[in-house]
Amino acid sequence: MYERRRRRYFALMGVCVALFVGAWGVVRLWSVPLAIVMCLVAAVILPVAAITANRREPDDRWWDER
Repeated sequence: MYERRRRRYFALMGVCVALFVGAWGVVRLWSVPLAIVMCLVAAVILPVAAITANRREPDDRWWDER
């Protein structure tokens, strides 16, 4: 449960970092608008990763809620 969320979070953050680095390290040499779009997509991934990491799954126990 916790491992699964952590793995998803790090996968999303890895994609986000790869998009930022790829956009401004490589893609901007050929197409600045494409680099900007890549950064916008990466900016959308950031809150999605945070929501995914903090989402409660059915088998989780949080504060002994009923």
